[in-house]
Amino acid sequence: MSDKQGGEKQKIVIVGGGFGGVRAALQLAKESFAEITLVSDREDFYFYPRLYHTATGGSEHSAIIPLARLVKNKGIELKIARLESVDSAGHTIMLDDKSTILYDKLIIALGVITNYFGIPGLAENSYGIKSLHEVEAFKRHLHSQLIATHEPDLNYIIVGGGPTGIELAGDMGSYLRELMRRHHIKHRAVHIDLVEAMPHLMPRMPKYIGRKIERRLRKLGVKLYLNSKVEGASANELTVSGKPISSHTIVWTAGMANNPFFTPDNFTFSPRKKILVDEFLRAEGQKDIFVIGDNAETKNSGMAQTALHDADFVVHNLRFEREGRPKLAYRAKEPFYITPVGRRWASFVWKSMHFYGWAGWLLRDVADLRGFLELESIPAAAEQWAAEFDHEDLCPICGTS
Repeated sequence: MSDKQGGEKQKIVIVGGGFGGVRAALQLAKESFAEITLVSDREDFYFYPRLYHTATGGSEHSAIIPLARLVKNKGIELKIARLESVDSAGHTIMLDDKSTILYDKLIIALGVITNYFGIPGLAENSYGIKSLHEVEAFKRHLHSQLIATHEPDLNYIIVGGGPTGIELAGDMGSYLRELMRRHHIKHRAVHIDLVEAMPHLMPRMPKYIGRKIERRLRKLGVKLYLNSKVEGASANELTVSGKPISSHTIVWTAGMANNPFFTPDNFTFSPRKKILVDEFLRAEGQKDIFVIGDNAETKNSGMAQTALHDADFVVHNLRFEREGRPKLAYRAKEPFYITPVGRRWASFVWKSMHFYGWAGWLLRDVADLRGFLELESIPAAAEQWAAEFDHEDLCPICGTS
């Protein structure tokens, strides 16, 4: 197959159905030289900035988009499978269904996984909100615990003072009160605890930003355990800096690790366990394999905005390379940081600009809409954005509204 210029089309395989992978596929679909295959181990795209909202009563449709819908009529082949291995010499990848795919260029954007840092009992006795499966398990637990005991847990403990932990802690209280009302349970005080190992929240940001968020959380009734180390967990308690806190509801948001697909046999790791890449985001020592987003050792790796920027950068250079033009060297893009803390309040930070409260919340809504527009048409993005105002219809345990 050839493109409009008469040359053979490049077989470009993208592995990963997150921000970076989907954006790269959609941008390449606009190029006549590309024959695109998108490989993902799940059928849906997760809009991670909204998963915490889904975990606290928002509709799952506000955070989940079927990949088939995103690539429909775009000339992108979608394959649902997990990447098993890469043969860089043979320019092929093998998937867990034992099929192989030939590539001219390979873009890897696998995202990260939860890291429990070897803390005893934590994996078995905590909940997560990084996937729809985890969110559903967490919500079933909240509903079933209230139905069984007719009162809230002694303590709802969230571990991790980054954006996800803060967002969840800010919304948990109001969600639990709503659940008690819906299940006709007498209102009782709800105790939300947030545990962070560093001396202040948002440890990657300047201290004054974390302090502003701390004040907001305390106003919402959240108890903060700062400079506190999690040492173990059981079905009944979490041990923090040598002291047990009674709880049947522990949510872990504190640690992430690079995808286990990457090994030192095939890729070179940085001290942060990210994959070393060159100025074109190619894996070190590879001329046809690109690593982008959370997996790559770049300045702002770990942000959705960075994954989108990386995808656009790689597509841009693939076009330049095809046209015989000099490629550009990678330059990190300064992201903005938006952290919702309860209803109608958010912290917005971009360079020297800081907004808090309603202004931050409005900018957060604008940022969500912009994020959807990176992936969908204006009507589809607007519809997806508006789903934030929908709520879960039925109790996942008893089926009542």
